[in-house]
Amino acid sequence: MTTTSAPTRRPGQPASGRRRGTLAGAVAAEWTKLWSIRSTWWTMLAGVLLMAATAGQLAIYVSNANTDDDPADDPGIVTVGSVLIDSVELTQYAVLALGLLLVTSEFTSGTIRTTLQCTPSRGRVLLAKAVVTGTATFALGLLLGAVGALVARPVLGRWGTAPAGGTAGDILAVATYLALIGVLALGLGAALRSAVLTLIVLLATLMIVPLSLQEPDIAVLNRIADAFPGVAGGHFMTGDGDPYPAFVGLLLLAGWAAAALALGRAALRRRDA
Repeated sequence: MTTTSAPTRRPGQPASGRRRGTLAGAVAAEWTKLWSIRSTWWTMLAGVLLMAATAGQLAIYVSNANTDDDPADDPGIVTVGSVLIDSVELTQYAVLALGLLLVTSEFTSGTIRTTLQCTPSRGRVLLAKAVVTGTATFALGLLLGAVGALVARPVLGRWGTAPAGGTAGDILAVATYLALIGVLALGLGAALRSAVLTLIVLLATLMIVPLSLQEPDIAVLNRIADAFPGVAGGHFMTGDGDPYPAFVGLLLLAGWAAAALALGRAALRRRDA
């Protein structure tokens, strides 16, 4: 009688398939996919160009307002960080595209089926995408903040100031905001499965609905608007204490991102790929 012995394995060598479907393996796969598609690089380039153009234009506005004939328009000396934060309102949409395309492009092309075959746990797939999106958009936010500061400082001239600690803190706040907004876009993209529809919902959530609530200047509507992610993120980045401390704005924004991920996970589990 012949016996077949099990193949020997060197100490420390992982068993065959042990990494298959793990969170670490899913994150590695999503990281590779992110940097292997052209849309990632185009989106990042668009973000850099938008930040440079917007920061430069806002800095020009400050300089011009300080030198016109109307003292009421004189903003005085402003920080570079305040220009960066104001520039995020437009630049964030390039970052949103990076987050939502990471998932909606797979539904469009049908490659989501391959992804789910490699990692059958749909919650784990979405978590891996969230880790990759948050990391990439945070790094991109640091880059955008640095680009904006480098452009705005010389344009502001004597009307601007850039204290090292304050500017670094503002860049870090911008990067944190963009990372959470990127995860929010990812979650909504997983739920809606359409890049165009997701972008419309994001535009309404971040800008249209809050502005509509604030327009009548009614206290109750203003408080509701303050709970929306774009407004909460703005309070966090500026660090003002009205209507709530900066950390509350961060918590509200993180709550929106977590809720979007939960919605996306529920949609992934309920519907076929």
